[in-house]
Amino acid sequence: MFDVIVAGCGPTGLMLASELRLHDVRVLVLDKETEPTKVVRALGLHARSIEIMDQRGLLDRFLALGTQHPVGGFFAGIPKPAPELDTAHGYVLGIPQPTIDRLLAERAAELGAEVRRGCELVGLSQDDDGVTVELADGTQLRSRYLVGCDGGRSTVRKLLGVAFPGEPSRVDTLLGEMIVGAPEELMSAMEEIRKTQKRFGAMPLKDGVYRVGVPAAAVAEDRSVPPTFEEFQEQLRVIAGTDFGVHSPRWLSRFGDATRLAERYQVGRVLLAGDAAHIHPPVGGQGLNLGVQDSVNLGWKLAATIAGWAPEGLLETYHTERHPVAADVLDNTRAQMELLSTEPGPQSVRRLLAELMDFEVVSRYLTEKIIAIGIRYDFGEGHELLGRRLRDVGLKRGRLYELMHRGRGLLLDQTGRLSVEGWADRIDHVVDVSEELDVPGVLLRPDGHVAWAGDDQQDLVAHLPRWFGAAVN
Repeated sequence: MFDVIVAGCGPTGLMLASELRLHDVRVLVLDKETEPTKVVRALGLHARSIEIMDQRGLLDRFLALGTQHPVGGFFAGIPKPAPELDTAHGYVLGIPQPTIDRLLAERAAELGAEVRRGCELVGLSQDDDGVTVELADGTQLRSRYLVGCDGGRSTVRKLLGVAFPGEPSRVDTLLGEMIVGAPEELMSAMEEIRKTQKRFGAMPLKDGVYRVGVPAAAVAEDRSVPPTFEEFQEQLRVIAGTDFGVHSPRWLSRFGDATRLAERYQVGRVLLAGDAAHIHPPVGGQGLNLGVQDSVNLGWKLAATIAGWAPEGLLETYHTERHPVAADVLDNTRAQMELLSTEPGPQSVRRLLAELMDFEVVSRYLTEKIIAIGIRYDFGEGHELLGRRLRDVGLKRGRLYELMHRGRGLLLDQTGRLSVEGWADRIDHVVDVSEELDVPGVLLRPDGHVAWAGDDQQDLVAHLPRWFGAAVN
């Protein structure tokens, strides 16, 4: 019997498996596909996800294979310079999803997670002690918990009967990688076409191959069927007047602007994360990042529940914290899609917003929505840092994020007078000082969010059980 079965071997599932293995949770990851996908659904990591990789000691692996780009111009593609941001990683890390998948799979394997491919989940049932999973070949597996990280068409969500309300796609965009016969003509035409048609674009890769996107003629009835290359060529001719001599496609796909959010992230011992819990248009590149951040929020809470020290209601905070975050992403992607419309009304709103973004505070606010460093969970009244993630800060003996690789809680004590005695099995106590942190002491959850700040030992002891359970005598 496993502690947790994770359905889905994408970034969300692999990140979750790694987070659970940091706490010695027995994890099995299942995926119905026999091989990792070569389709590049996402192109990189935003600041909060970069911070997470740094917190877990993984960032060097990603930096070695990625390219750093400026943050400016991400909200609806409105070209503005990058604002001043409260992060040590004020860039977008360009790295294709198949590479992200591979790096996360390597990490999960290093930590001891078991991955089985070619295993399609077709049934589930649960009782007071665990979950029984049925595979397409008739095999039955048993675990204490199941997490559906199996994408927007999630089998787990459907089997649970969790409602997935929202809006269907109104427009489709075709996407693919192919060789372009007339690259100079394409890049020249793109500049002019994108003045009005923001969903048209191309990006050079290697060896004459380009990633090309073009508006589809209509919304597909069957979204699981990829477009044909002839359909792609025809749409290029409709939009640009030529197909630029494209040929030899590597892969073709389509995406829409549907927005849907699961009503519940948890039903008994079964939970949902990533696209299984929320789908939205890809504008701003938030989807993969949102799923990875779901996993980091969920992982330590699920591990604590399995280990037996979780305070009552801890696992339920996964839904109460992450559901509003996803709702906000759905809203900002809806707004961005409106601003990409070629209609006069949305275009006038776009021009007005472009003017407002000349104010630094507006540009920073919208950018922080995209890169997810502005999130504040509701932990109640308290210090201004409470509920927020803490940026990496320099210490006298290193960096804060270097101390978070094990995925444990952390008390950064600049006074030398605080204590987490009774919780040392789940919280690291670090006595050090930072010129960048204007607070005597700060307690971080394993996901990097501030659970307490101050210098009063009695107040700290009063807050510790909320997130870290009862003290061990």
